[in-house]
Parts: sequence; structure tokens; C-alpha cells
Amino acid sequence: MPEPFDTPQAIAPAGGGAQALAATDTQALRGAPAPTPVVPAGRRGPGRPAGRAAAPRGLWSDAWRDLRRNPVFLVSALVIVFLVLIAIWPELITDGNPYRGDLSKAQDGPAPGHPFGYDLQGRDVYTRTVYGARASIAVGICATAGAALLGSVLGGLAGYYGGWWDALLSRIADVFFGIPILLGGLVFLSVVTSGSVWPVVGFIVLLGWPQISRIARGAVLTAKRHDYVQAARALGASDTRTLLRHIAPNAVAPVIVVATIALGTYIALEATLSFLGVGLKPPTVSWGIDISSASTQIRNAPHMLLWPAGALSITVLAFIMLGDAVRDALDPKLR
Repeated sequence: MPEPFDTPQAIAPAGGGAQALAATDTQALRGAPAPTPVVPAGRRGPGRPAGRAAAPRGLWSDAWRDLRRNPVFLVSALVIVFLVLIAIWPELITDGNPYRGDLSKAQDGPAPGHPFGYDLQGRDVYTRTVYGARASIAVGICATAGAALLGSVLGGLAGYYGGWWDALLSRIADVFFGIPILLGGLVFLSVVTSGSVWPVVGFIVLLGWPQISRIARGAVLTAKRHDYVQAARALGASDTRTLLRHIAPNAVAPVIVVATIALGTYIALEATLSFLGVGLKPPTVSWGIDISSASTQIRNAPHMLLWPAGALSITVLAFIMLGDAVRDALDPKLR
């Protein structure tokens, strides 16, 4: 005698959908686990296994997938990795001394073992070009990190709390926006006697944080209106937890894009200030210093200017291209 629970399966039509539904109801009533639903072959995407739903992808996973397929990102990333390596370990591609000179070879052109020639003091231009990457990249990375951190914190707090705090920071940022960066560098760095990278880094951070602060403020203002932030507040989450766990991960993308592009700009700014004599100073090896010393001899020895200027241009271009690729990958409007 059949059991009562077998009745739906017995009277179900011959169609597969009704029969599967009756079997599922029967197993649920008996306490047995329901079978895993199988996605029809016509509804599965290419390469997706049957019976398994695709894992959802977030912004960062989609951006990384797009970046890996972008030749601009790959080329710029390889150039930047190479520059960072020679900035940390210049001995990988040269065994010369950037301070050693031979006045008898001053302004000489390329020679065996010295492919870039010699400068005014008979120093190897190739060795100095390689060692010049250290100071320029160090200034760019440290200044970008400092400006991004300070601007993100101040802009994020202003966007989250609003009120008088937002108004105060906005007016302070307007004051710094009104200072011409080259004029400010001439005034600020002319009274600094140290020729190291830290005064230049401090000046760039001082005038660079307002730009990132405005970007962070706008991103936080947009993110805090979302439903998940309102739900976190309704559940009693503290301001610190709401900012760090819910708002910051969704507002950091514009800051990363702007900071990546600004890094190349800061490297060019350091070279400009060093060229004007108020940035890095000898004995520090810098592309800006070498360009400044070679500018008076451009007719007699153009190789002295060509190589450090070319290295500076390639570095700035690589960071700007990297920032553009990251912007295209993280901008949802371009998807």
C-alpha cells in the first residue's frame, strides 16, 4: 500500500518540471534534504559548470581583471617596477660611482663602458642617471603617501560629519589652493638649508593634500547615503566602525586614482624645484640637478641633458599612464 506522501508524485503530470517539484515537496515533507537545483544548459554561461552558480565579483576583482587585459597598464607597470628596482639596487645595472669624476674627460661623448658620456666634472652620465632615480622616486612616493593619507583623513572626516568641521576644512583648503605651487616652493624651500629629500616631501604634502581632500570628501558624501551605511547606523555601529568598515572601502577608489596620477606630477615638480636650485642640492644625485647643470652646455654637450631628461620623462609618463589605466578600470561609468 503506497504511503500518503507518494500521492503528489503519482498524480503529477509527465512533464519534468512538475515531477521534479513533486519529488522536492515529498523529500521536504519526509525530512530529507532537497536536491541541488540544476541550471539548464541553455542558461549557463560559457565555461560555467552545471549546478553551480557563478560567484559574484566586486569592484576590485573586476578592476583587476580589466587591468590584466590592458596593455597600457602592463607596459607602465613593468617600467615602474624596473625603475623602483634600480632605485633600490642601482648596482644591478651599474658598478660605477656617481661622485667619481675625471676632469680630463669633461663633456666627452659616449665611450666604451660609458654609453652616455661624461658631464662637466668628468662623471659618468649613465651612472648618475641610474642613481638619480632613487631621489626622484623616493620624493614622489613619500610625498604621494603623505598627501593621500592627510587628505583622505581630513576630507573623509569633513564629508562624514559635515557642519562647521566641513566648512572650516573647506576654507583652509581654499587658502592652500590659492598658493601657486612654484612660487610657494621658491619661498618655502629657499630658507631651508638641507638638501635632502624630506624638506621637498614636506612642501609637496603641505600643498598637495587639499586636492585629495576634496576627492575624499566627495566620495564619502556619496557613500554615506547608501542603504548599507544607514543600516549600520540603525544597528548601532559606531562612527569609527562605520567609517573604516563600510565607507572607506567604497570611497578609496577615487583617491587611489588621483594619487597615482599625482605621483608622476610630484616627481616632475621635484625635478623643477631642483632645476631652480631650491629643491634637492648637491651632493644628492637627482635628475633635476643634472638637468640644471647641463642646461648651460646644451650646444656643446647635448648628451648631458638628453639622458637625465629622457629618464625623467619616461618615469613621469609611466606613472601618468598607470593612473589613467587604474581610472578606466575603477570608473563604473566606463563599464
